[in-house]
Amino acid sequence: MQVTFLGTGTSQGVPVIGCDCPVCRSLDFRDKRLRVSMHVEADGRSLVIDTGPDFRTQALRERIMHLDAVVFTHAHKDHTAGLDDVRPFNFRQNSDIPLYGQAAVLEQIKVEFAYAFAEHKYPGTPRLQLHPIENKPFEILGLQLIPIEVMHHKLPVFGYRIGDFSYITDANFIAEPELEKLRNSKVLVINALHKGPRHLSHFILPEALEIIEKLQPKVAYLTHISHSMGLHAQVEAELPPHVHLAYDGLKITL
Repeated sequence: MQVTFLGTGTSQGVPVIGCDCPVCRSLDFRDKRLRVSMHVEADGRSLVIDTGPDFRTQALRERIMHLDAVVFTHAHKDHTAGLDDVRPFNFRQNSDIPLYGQAAVLEQIKVEFAYAFAEHKYPGTPRLQLHPIENKPFEILGLQLIPIEVMHHKLPVFGYRIGDFSYITDANFIAEPELEKLRNSKVLVINALHKGPRHLSHFILPEALEIIEKLQPKVAYLTHISHSMGLHAQVEAELPPHVHLAYDGLKITL
């Protein structure tokens, strides 16, 4: 399995429009963060977790040539707004693109991309198949995914475990039964917005490190990072040896 961080930033991305802080002015490519998304390649299957506003740029940058499915964590715009850009895969593969997510997420997508689900579609609109999922394991072309329900303030969000890889974004609480699903992960990805103060709907760095310490993955990566976290190079040097800040374009092979 190979996973690629398509984006590791918050809903505003980094740099933030109009901001003149050292992170937003940084020339380090690791401080340039598009909206959060993952590409998973396993046994010939190609999945994307979330299609945020930067999906087109991300797919071009990583030369994604085939897409078997999109899996959504939740319906916030920074995770769904780029869905229209699956159209080239429709044309290239001459097939619909399956979408997997909670029923409420898919219903919201039907509202926001109503033209793709109209009875009489305009030519060239995205061709999409909706597959509602619940909090239990499911398969995409034989590849098993285990949903992990986390809370994003009061909103249930799905993270996912695929083999030894676990991915959590947009969370500020994980119940014990869901934490157990993450145990023995070789690679754990978890969101960490900034160093503090505490945030209403996202883990901050000390909270993410506490969960990592509890679960003891072989290696952990932090994502959904804001410009207020600090410069990548400086923060990376402060982290435990098995914990890293993710960055856009980072690839991990399991």
